[in-house]
Amino acid sequence: MMIKVYLAAFPMLYEGEDIEVRYSLFQDDIPIKKESIYLEYMKPAIVGLHSILTMLLKLEEYQEEEITIIINDASLYEIIKGCSTTQNGDVLKMASKMKKQLVKFKDLSFINVTKDKASLAKWKEILED
Repeated sequence: MMIKVYLAAFPMLYEGEDIEVRYSLFQDDIPIKKESIYLEYMKPAIVGLHSILTMLLKLEEYQEEEITIIINDASLYEIIKGCSTTQNGDVLKMASKMKKQLVKFKDLSFINVTKDKASLAKWKEILED
């Protein structure tokens, strides 16, 4: 069984506004779930990491499956891969929390579609519907 998740997080511009985490979950290319989750305001620098943590909680029942999370965020992808050079304490703390959750999953990978026009168009289409 293959799980594919298209994930986006939308930080709001003004402090005090909610943050939207939107995802679409597919199992063997069949749509299973689509949801928007609203979270309390947090600093924009950690919104992407928080969206990953939120998604991992939703995916706990699939821990033994092959999971691919598709994102459109180059800096988040760098943090996930461990090659970010950020010195932001909030980001580093949240990245540490995320890494503790990642180890619970048997086969989890991330794809960043930022530079792939066709994949980016598909990501947008799936999350906008």
